[in-house]
Amino acid sequence: MRSSIHASTNGRGMRSALAALGAVLLSAGAAQAADLAGSWSGSGSIMLPSGARENARCNVSYSKSGGAGGYTAFATCATKSARVTQSAKLRRVGGNAYEGSFYNNEYNVSGSMSVTVSGASQSVYLSGGGGEASFRLSRR
Repeated sequence: MRSSIHASTNGRGMRSALAALGAVLLSAGAAQAADLAGSWSGSGSIMLPSGARENARCNVSYSKSGGAGGYTAFATCATKSARVTQSAKLRRVGGNAYEGSFYNNEYNVSGSMSVTVSGASQSVYLSGGGGEASFRLSRR
């Protein structure tokens, strides 16, 4: 679980929000509900602890782990002012729905995430570190 954030002068609030953002993306689903494995990318927005919003892009890679319905994810997400790389664990909770948690080791930021898969795309939501994010991803 390696994490790194390179930010301008936006401070810990931006880092925390980006960590949450990356985690949401980490939880993303797949075109086939039973298999998240593979690479995904997309865009969305994050809301910083200050209430400010910023657009972001993410790349996520998923692999099966921990038995039926378990996945590990690694994501890199960036806004125009910062970048974060982190990992997450998630599980299938029914139908095309997934839930999990993320953790950014470098900044000790964690939170929750949820994913809903629809065809070849997914809607991802995450919350943690005082911020929240939502994204739309598709298989690369």
